[in-house]
Amino acid sequence: MTSLPAAPTAVRDRRTFRLATPPVSGILRPRLLAVCAGLTVVVFLLFCWDIAIGDYPVGFTGVVKALAGSGDPGTVLVVQELRLPRALTGLLVGIAFGLSGALYQTMTRNPLASPDMIGLTEGAGTAVVAGIVLGWDGGLGTQALGLLGALATALTVYALAWKNGATGYRIILVGIGVSWMCTSATDYLLARGQRFEAQAALGWLVGNLNGRTWSQVTMLATAMAVLVPLALGMSRWLGTLQLGDDVAAGLGTPVGPVRLVLMLIGVGLIAFGTAAAGPVAFVALAAPQIAQRLAGRAYPPPVTSALTGALVVLGSDLIAREAIPGTELPVGIVTGVIGAPVLLWLLIRANRAGSGG
Repeated sequence: MTSLPAAPTAVRDRRTFRLATPPVSGILRPRLLAVCAGLTVVVFLLFCWDIAIGDYPVGFTGVVKALAGSGDPGTVLVVQELRLPRALTGLLVGIAFGLSGALYQTMTRNPLASPDMIGLTEGAGTAVVAGIVLGWDGGLGTQALGLLGALATALTVYALAWKNGATGYRIILVGIGVSWMCTSATDYLLARGQRFEAQAALGWLVGNLNGRTWSQVTMLATAMAVLVPLALGMSRWLGTLQLGDDVAAGLGTPVGPVRLVLMLIGVGLIAFGTAAAGPVAFVALAAPQIAQRLAGRAYPPPVTSALTGALVVLGSDLIAREAIPGTELPVGIVTGVIGAPVLLWLLIRANRAGSGG
């Protein structure tokens, strides 16, 4: 009996793509829509709670009225001028870190490929510490230095990982090496600086929402108004990248340019977020993994990851402020405590699957 000819490679690839990835309108799937709606409600409640607590407690209704500009003038002043910048910074930083982590984990097809692990936050931190200790800021400020540091680190990683293209595996390996180089440089700068300079740098390096102002919120919000739509617009390529470079190329995806653009968008998100609140540990690593399991998807959904990141940061900030009476811990300490077990779990899971070395 004569066998039928095999389907062309491109046809087989498209069949694989339809089976392995959700439709472009996957955001309308009931489970994903329900998860996003639930996360939005929880994030809003945490946001209001974060504003309500303090030396001058405000009830939930009072917070909502003050956000709308009505109610007692004293409450409006406390909410809008003193507490809202901190809560907004936490919200925006969580969204930026969660979305950036989702982009990197998806385009590299590795759950460990977060900006924390490949040196972007460390590069931003090194640039800021150099500006504080050595006086090399040139009047740029913390946010501009963080952006330049993260961008320089990303370009270094991409250039060193390039060999007829930059695969996700090489990006991770090179990124880990660059990360340790940046960490060593930061330690040297801290050891070299004066005591007050080291204290100022350490207060930022641990990840902190204390003392956030409207200037920091404005710059971060402006950057995200540009970067978030770009990230969501590019997310249509994420499904094909999950299938591997060869299959993605066969489906018409310009793999190299898409990966480079996604990497630059992720750099922008993580750089502006890091510059506003410091390198808040493990949010970019843990939030996409939590979001992926909540949504039941093959890769971290960008919107769900962003909302999960906001939930993690705001929830951690509440714990940091309430865990020890009379003491406000930096939010990065709490996210580190939460994220470290997630990292260990991912490593154990990868090892059991035979992909962890």
